[in-house]
Amino acid sequence: MSKFIFVTGGVVSSLGKGTAGASIGKLLQLSGIKVNMIKCDPYLNVDPGNMSPFQHGEVFVTRDGAECDLDLGYYERFLDVQTTRANTNTAGNIYLTVLDKERRGQYNGGTVQVIPHITNEIKKRFTAFEKDVDVTIVEIGGTVGDIESLPFFEAARQMKLERPGNVFSIHLTLVPYIKASDELKTKPTQHSVIKLRELGINPDMLICRTDRPLSDDIKQKISLFCSVPEEAVIEAMDQKSIYLIPENFYQQNADRQIIKMLGLKTKQKFDTSWFKFINENLEHKETVNIAIVGKYSELKDAYKSVNESLFLAGMSGKVNVHILYVNADKSDVVERLKDAHGILIPGGFGPRGMQGKIDTVAYARETKKPILGLCVGMQCMMIEAARRAGIKDADSAEFNPKTKHPLFTIMEAFAKEDDRPRVGAFPLDIKKSTAAHKIYGADKIEDRHRHRYSLNEKYLPALEKAGIRISGRCGDIAEIAELENHPFFIGVQYHPEFGSRPMKPHPLFRDLIKAAKEYKNKK
Repeated sequence: MSKFIFVTGGVVSSLGKGTAGASIGKLLQLSGIKVNMIKCDPYLNVDPGNMSPFQHGEVFVTRDGAECDLDLGYYERFLDVQTTRANTNTAGNIYLTVLDKERRGQYNGGTVQVIPHITNEIKKRFTAFEKDVDVTIVEIGGTVGDIESLPFFEAARQMKLERPGNVFSIHLTLVPYIKASDELKTKPTQHSVIKLRELGINPDMLICRTDRPLSDDIKQKISLFCSVPEEAVIEAMDQKSIYLIPENFYQQNADRQIIKMLGLKTKQKFDTSWFKFINENLEHKETVNIAIVGKYSELKDAYKSVNESLFLAGMSGKVNVHILYVNADKSDVVERLKDAHGILIPGGFGPRGMQGKIDTVAYARETKKPILGLCVGMQCMMIEAARRAGIKDADSAEFNPKTKHPLFTIMEAFAKEDDRPRVGAFPLDIKKSTAAHKIYGADKIEDRHRHRYSLNEKYLPALEKAGIRISGRCGDIAEIAELENHPFFIGVQYHPEFGSRPMKPHPLFRDLIKAAKEYKNKK
């Protein structure tokens, strides 16, 4: 029978349940155990696709087109899996599924209730991978006691009752330091566990977030008052990098305790290559500055996968990456690019900050600084080129619906789909003898998209006049554009940031960092 690990949180949100769960999953993987992860978000939105990044951070996109929480990016980067719709669930989606069944008469006229109808649907989602993996790790978002998350906790309680010996509960809490009394306080953890027990769940392991080491006395106190073995009180101190967390848990025998309690069988000698790579490449002697020019620069989580992709590319490229966040709305955009060795314009919707991004493109072209444009970044690159070719009022219909020269227009297939974008992985053909082909080293690739607008081909002659070459396509859709006689000037319609992994950075990010390093050394 497949095993399940539930990761819950208490005291405050944003303690790192996603990275903690992914780190546990990584340790199990390194023993040859097959793992996948599921995220359960308690909010009533069907998905975060319509939510502002200021509300929710980055919207991550799965291979099959689900718009979901940024924690799935952690799952993919740590576990090297490709997530799907089955990896993400929201309360809104679950309630919608149950109510649709009720409207179709599938409950035979019965009264529809949270228990058993909602909880049964949740348990069905929990078991999506049980035939394919040894362990499913389920992260329940929010904190214990949140009214929205109660059905998820109840479903987890039922799973533990129905599958004795096959379900393990991890609770993540905060052990805060109080400066006035110069001591760590365990009471928030105690109260969080009490609340969890009120819902019928006894934790098997506590992961305690702290900014300083937990003494043996503190661990003994938590163990005693929370009825958890002392060795199962895991210290989770702040780390220089999230990629050090698996080794931290390994040193405290967290994985071996789980393997023993769940009766798992390891399938290989523990592989320490992850630890070796992270420790050897976490810091290097040389640093390059990469400017991210976007409209959400105040919120780093809005570009979480971009940030991680740059960092991972730096690790493999033997260079530290220092990110300069540049607000595209401000008047000093170009001035703030002076210290950058490379530039990236990330995705985003709406016209805000467009002129700043277009000015950024012109600056990178003139100074020969490496630049990578993602989705809307590619639009800015093409608009700058078209205007330079003589079409002074060229624009995108996304930003200016009344423009006389719509360089980017909504794709016909998506014009009547209630504003839903083209989302998910699509195949691309890459032209030989292009910069893109050299970067990828392949004629055909696949990458993930989230957009509704594409290049209007009637403006291609003008773009070619400005030195632009279309080097990649998905059918008739222009997907990759590059500028001739520039060391690195690439715009892509898709989102390569979702494909980066430790030890396997995405080729576009890998070569952007390489070009930035060469630019710095040349200067």
